[in-house]
Amino acid sequence: MKAYDADLAYIHDTGFTRFVTKAAPGLLRLFRRHRVNKGLVVDIGCGSGIWAGELARRGYDALGIDISPAMIRLARAHAPGAKFRVGSFLDTELPRCDAITAIGEVVNYAFDPHSGTRSLYGFFDRVHAALRPGGIFVFDIVEPGQVPAGEPQRRYSEGEDWAILLEVREESQRKLLERRIISFRRVGRLYRRAEETHRLNLYTRKQLLAELSRAGLQAQVLSGYGRFRFAPAHAGFLARKPPSTVLT
Repeated sequence: MKAYDADLAYIHDTGFTRFVTKAAPGLLRLFRRHRVNKGLVVDIGCGSGIWAGELARRGYDALGIDISPAMIRLARAHAPGAKFRVGSFLDTELPRCDAITAIGEVVNYAFDPHSGTRSLYGFFDRVHAALRPGGIFVFDIVEPGQVPAGEPQRRYSEGEDWAILLEVREESQRKLLERRIISFRRVGRLYRRAEETHRLNLYTRKQLLAELSRAGLQAQVLSGYGRFRFAPAHAGFLARKPPSTVLT
């Protein structure tokens, strides 16, 4: 499955980063509230580096990880003060850190063939192991109920030198969301067509709260990042590693 090849990565960076820019102030307030004022922040699914760049400007050490090489190339250009590497969040090494973020439905994406419920729960265990005592894990998900079963939604977006056609379907029995994306990007005088299909595993907030607790993290549901509110059938999480946890 393609994961943001060059054209779609460019389009996403050019036209679809408002989620992160609007979320950033609220995320920084969460960090301060939980005394994460410095140190290493690992940004999972970092995309084109918008959030990692903001972290670096605020004095944090930022490491961005993304499965798309095209996104990582953009991130290195946008945020030279941060570090980046290509990898899947399901198996990439997580260094000892003060916070981990996964902003924009990252944990839902099924780009990795090993993705699914069991792998995600294993990721929570690795998050717990990587966080310092008192460290936090902040992320958001898309839940079931995005699209009525059997009724695909079609949308259209355009920018100065690009356009996309989007079809979204939900398979309620399999708890799967599928986004078929046809993109057109201007190259010289012509437009280049590309197509990607993104599949997302759907989880409920109740389900993930239970698994975060099992992994040893104290978790709560967020309705948004500060003043930035989530759309319906979306939820955020703030999970904290207890300060009393003994390092091994």
